[in-house]
Amino acid sequence: MWQRLSFRTQLFLPLGLSFLAALAMGGVLLQTFATGQLADENEPGRRSTRTVAGALNNTLSASNDPQKTLDAFVHSLGTSSDIQFRSVEAGPAPVPKDSLRGLHSVPQWFVDLIAIPDMDAASPIIIDGRRVGDLVFLPDLSADLFEKWIGFLALTSLIAVLMVLTGTIAYLFAGSALRPLQNLGAGLTRIRRGDYVTPIPVAGPPEIRQSCEEANALATTLARLSQDNRDLLHRLVSLQDDERRDLARELHDELGPLLFSIRAGATALIETAPPSGNLGNATQEVMRSVEALQQTNRRILDRLRPLYIEELGLESSVQTLLQNFRRQASHIALTARLDPDLNEIDGPLAQTVYRVIQEALTNVLRHAGASHAYVQATIADSALTIEIADDGGGFPADNIFGRGLTGMHERVRALSGSLSLLRADERTYVRCRVPVETRRDAQT
Repeated sequence: MWQRLSFRTQLFLPLGLSFLAALAMGGVLLQTFATGQLADENEPGRRSTRTVAGALNNTLSASNDPQKTLDAFVHSLGTSSDIQFRSVEAGPAPVPKDSLRGLHSVPQWFVDLIAIPDMDAASPIIIDGRRVGDLVFLPDLSADLFEKWIGFLALTSLIAVLMVLTGTIAYLFAGSALRPLQNLGAGLTRIRRGDYVTPIPVAGPPEIRQSCEEANALATTLARLSQDNRDLLHRLVSLQDDERRDLARELHDELGPLLFSIRAGATALIETAPPSGNLGNATQEVMRSVEALQQTNRRILDRLRPLYIEELGLESSVQTLLQNFRRQASHIALTARLDPDLNEIDGPLAQTVYRVIQEALTNVLRHAGASHAYVQATIADSALTIEIADDGGGFPADNIFGRGLTGMHERVRALSGSLSLLRADERTYVRCRVPVETRRDAQT
């Protein structure tokens, strides 16, 4: 749970709890020591009450009219004195907390928080051996409680100020440390996704700045290695295309005429001497074999190098490929959407696009067991996007790329593109995206 909290929360939560604990501790200490402090502060008044009561009893015992003397003493006390006379008929003396006066600025909850000490200092007043009342000490604790309330406010204000000040410093410190770390994390994410161009801002403490500089150096190295890898792949693809072209030329120039010569000879043999018996069957078998070899040769030539791309254009060549697929797989309903601007693409990119669609459709025909297939090739935002989808059984989890798609993946990477194979909504998708510069863009 703690690990899921953000850095600021992990920093502020202990600080806030510590300040609240300090405030609670201050309240506990106030409640603990305020009672004893109030009792100590009013102890002289209690002793004075006992002293005055003793002197009053002596005076009353020597007086000719003790009641008149007592009345004169009570009248001299007034109502504002802390020492008051309570006759026996008046009942018990009030509790000190009930006798508090002038506490309008002190909240009642604060008064209830402090335990008012027992200040019972009642001294009996005797006339002719009879107890006529008590001389009690009723201190006014308003000033003392107000002093405690001001101290409590000062403590709370100090804690609040310290909390705000510390929180502000911690927030600024966390921001100065988190922003560079967030930039570093975002930069590493970009590097992992293949973006080596956007640099990571170098900021923050020296340790974080050093990490940012090292990450930027790593991105530069990875960009150079990635470019070298693409150049190498591009060269390998070019060599493969050159080898395919040479092999296709040899098959076309060498094997093609030989097959045509054999077929022409067999045709001439049939025309000059009508076949009969085993000879006629053998001649017909030769003709069928030659026709099969010619078809196989054309199919091999088409897979090695579709020479008509340069003559017809990529879009027309792909349309021819789709027509051949419909003839070979009449049980699969094929839907296609091709961008007419595909004819503006030529060179290795055109060969790669044709190969990707050809290889994906071959896999659909051989392995998918699908009833519907969809091909889309569009150009937008200087990028060519290809998607081939089918509703077949999908692919094994441990064999995402076969040999054919692996070769196509290398060709696409050589062109700084991406090729992915995924399964979603009971459909299999082959998606390819490569940057493109058409002849029209080059002219403008």
